[in-house]
Amino acid sequence: MRISDEITAYILHIMEQAENGTAELQRNVLAEELGCVPSQITYVLSSRFTPAHGYLVESRRGGGGYIRIRRVTPREQMPPLMHVVNSIGDELVPAAAEAILQSMVYQGFVSQRAAGVMAAALSDRCYREIPPELRDRLRASLLKQMLTAYTM
Repeated sequence: MRISDEITAYILHIMEQAENGTAELQRNVLAEELGCVPSQITYVLSSRFTPAHGYLVESRRGGGGYIRIRRVTPREQMPPLMHVVNSIGDELVPAAAEAILQSMVYQGFVSQRAAGVMAAALSDRCYREIPPELRDRLRASLLKQMLTAYTM
């Protein structure tokens, strides 16, 4: 059995054993228990526990950080824009933001006008007063918030 299959099976077992069907774990602890590196845990989470596969993964970084995984029922399925929100990382460069917006217009998730307004708010011109090392984090956070508000 491949390590990714073992990680998947272990997480599914944790979910089955939990009263609420939710697995809450720490990446480093899980990696140590399974004898792998944390990046393998990350790979499994990003490839096998996705919204498209019916899972919602929440994570919090830092010393007391955790990963919470739960299966979503069909009536809980997220709108398509929420899949995009969940795929945006902690940082977002201007070109990636523009590509996401163009893709959403093409797929009909947002109007051309809404995408134009979002693009203006995400452009580097808006962040001249923000230190360069913080701009991409702010851009990612803003896009997530705009898309969340747009879906409601």
